[in-house]
Amino acid sequence: MAGEAAPPGGRITLPGGVPVARLGVGCWPIGGPAMNLGLPMGWSTARDNESLQGLERAFELGANLFDTADVYGLGHSERLLGHLLRNVPRDQVAVTSKVGYFAGTAAHGYEPGHMRRQLEQTLENLGTDYLDVYALHHPDFGPDDAFLPDAVEAMRAFQKKGLIRAVGMRGPHRYAPERLADGPRREDKHARFRRQFAVVRPEVLAVRDNLLTPQPAGSGIREFAAEHGATVLVTKPLGQGLLTGKHRPEAPPEFGPGDHRLRKAWFTAPALVVLHRELAPLREHFGPRQADLVWAALRYLLQRWPGAVVLVGFTSPAQVEQTLHCPSTPLSQTDMDLLAQAGQRAQQALDALGDVFSDESAAL
Repeated sequence: MAGEAAPPGGRITLPGGVPVARLGVGCWPIGGPAMNLGLPMGWSTARDNESLQGLERAFELGANLFDTADVYGLGHSERLLGHLLRNVPRDQVAVTSKVGYFAGTAAHGYEPGHMRRQLEQTLENLGTDYLDVYALHHPDFGPDDAFLPDAVEAMRAFQKKGLIRAVGMRGPHRYAPERLADGPRREDKHARFRRQFAVVRPEVLAVRDNLLTPQPAGSGIREFAAEHGATVLVTKPLGQGLLTGKHRPEAPPEFGPGDHRLRKAWFTAPALVVLHRELAPLREHFGPRQADLVWAALRYLLQRWPGAVVLVGFTSPAQVEQTLHCPSTPLSQTDMDLLAQAGQRAQQALDALGDVFSDESAAL
């Protein structure tokens, strides 16, 4: 089996039959900086040598689900992950990738011919002949979902050929250009998700959740996933670094070109002042170290989503060491309530800043 020890939370079995640790690895950050759809969509803080070391260390520590996408660094993340796959037993690792955001010269990211070519390129980048999960990366299937039926047919054809083992899609969320002030008209994301889910019928759902995620009454995504027997991959568990405590208001982070955080106001000094204040009760309760906040946030999600995999991104081996050494000690109900209440207070206070970055919390 992979690694020195399994990360906390035990293991689950993916629809394709691979047992995986419940802390997995998100490989968006290691793709590095990128522009797509006229927007920065990468991470300027990644360094390839540290990314490769981090991937190897994650496997040694027991993580064996690695999540990437064709748009992460426009293939760069997949190629880095391919280095790891050449040096580990393929049957002990689950690999997920996605299609749709990176349209290249195609008329649309979900044009079936483009999807076939992207899958071929993804497999070549990774150095493998199949994916454990291949997911539809966003909900924009064109006017009146024109591309949706053919996109689903293409995915099921890939599955029948053994190129992918399970089909995935994302839970309710916004397509990136919709978050701009002058973006396309918005449909209710929950209604759109349910309509599209009925057509896709995915085996796997990627759901963004963390302490800063709004919890609207009646959204019920956890219950929905359980009802339909979908395996859940929880994404952005640390709010893309905001819940680690590493970003300080007196020295807000600086990002280079191609970094998606350039357009997110929650990484600026005014928002970090609010975040530092609202998370103070968690530091007092769980401990003052960065690791204490990280572990509390991760354990919260492991308990909130039993049977799901929580995907944690990284840009350095040190971050991998920290997250995958998360203690297995369960949180009490008092702990869970404290985390939820502090997170919602922080989210509401951040939204109340009224900045020009639209739907900020929905992007985390």
